[in-house]
Amino acid sequence: MSENQPLLGAPTRGPLKTHVIGPSASSNASSSATARKRPPVDQSTPPQLNHRIGPQRTSRTTQKLKLLPEEPDRDDDDESGREVYSQVTRIKDPPARKDAERLGKAHRDLLPRVTAYCTASSYRMRDITKYLQSRKHRRAHPKLFDECLYTPYSYRDQEISAQEDFIRIDDEGGDIDVVITRTDVFLFEYGVVVLWGFTEAEEKRFLKELARFETEKLADEDVQVEEFNYYITQSYQPRIYNDFITLRDGRNYMMKLSISHAIAQSAKISLFEELVENTIEDTQDFPQEIAVTGKIDMDRSDIIKSIGELFILRININLHGSILDSPELMWAEPHLEPIYQATRGYLEINQRVSLLNNRLEVISDLLSMLKEQLGHSHGEYLEFIVIVLIAVEVVVAILNVIVDLTAENL
Repeated sequence: MSENQPLLGAPTRGPLKTHVIGPSASSNASSSATARKRPPVDQSTPPQLNHRIGPQRTSRTTQKLKLLPEEPDRDDDDESGREVYSQVTRIKDPPARKDAERLGKAHRDLLPRVTAYCTASSYRMRDITKYLQSRKHRRAHPKLFDECLYTPYSYRDQEISAQEDFIRIDDEGGDIDVVITRTDVFLFEYGVVVLWGFTEAEEKRFLKELARFETEKLADEDVQVEEFNYYITQSYQPRIYNDFITLRDGRNYMMKLSISHAIAQSAKISLFEELVENTIEDTQDFPQEIAVTGKIDMDRSDIIKSIGELFILRININLHGSILDSPELMWAEPHLEPIYQATRGYLEINQRVSLLNNRLEVISDLLSMLKEQLGHSHGEYLEFIVIVLIAVEVVVAILNVIVDLTAENL
């Protein structure tokens, strides 16, 4: 299915529901269910962590579930791509159901964080790689996967404990390991970083280090943030539910990479959504003004500036269009594709891209309208010049007649 094809149209808020995907539907899996435009500024200070978080996805509010495939190499045609919605009470696996019912805001401080920041138009990946290679004391070991640079990175003086420390959210729930076995960084060339296992203070610190490698840094109020929590358990299948990510192995950075790709795309789309929304808001009075007065009360210079801003917005989104497609890594590592697609489905990327394209069409129509207004204004200006020239020619002809008559009388 292409990215531009709408799946469900504009997302709408709905009742509490879960979302189960098919590639992972083994007997255990099927029974376990439930999850204005501002210009860039050059600032050296890192973005604060209290930004408005604005991804336009319903999974932030509807407690949506997406199962992450345990056996991604399986070919299950009967279930592949099929999406099923059910209430949390219909989850048959008791530990999974109990944890799904109990996990909430009160547990977010207890569980490790997964946070994505869209802070710039792009990162200088070569410079970042050289910088990370020099940070051996942070246990950095950078690896480049196409447009993503991965590295472990730790601000903690001691080695991260490999011991397991299990807790239970509910007496009948699963065993949850809350020990952070490693802190991982995934840097994406298009200006997004995804941090696993960092505290808020450590995230601030890393963003400060990252600031020197940013191109077209975003203003603090424009920085987009996606926040999740994750935990390790062997009690049931990996999943994403209510922005809680369940994993079986906290050291498997390839699985984290698959999930991070989708989260990074979601953060970048959030930036596009905000830019388009602000642009439409700023220009929504233009059609009404034309309908009432027959023209836009703007001079030629302002109209040209508005056309330029709208055109730049379209160009930026279209130039970054490849960001919204499946990454090339999924071709090289096909076993990661189901995990990536499951996360992508949870984040509703297809629907959001379709809605974004529809809004771009509105901007395109507005751009055409402004061009017509500019052409109309220019036509009126030329007509005025022609009228003036004709009037001057008439006056000159009259003067010539008067001069000729005067000369004959003399």
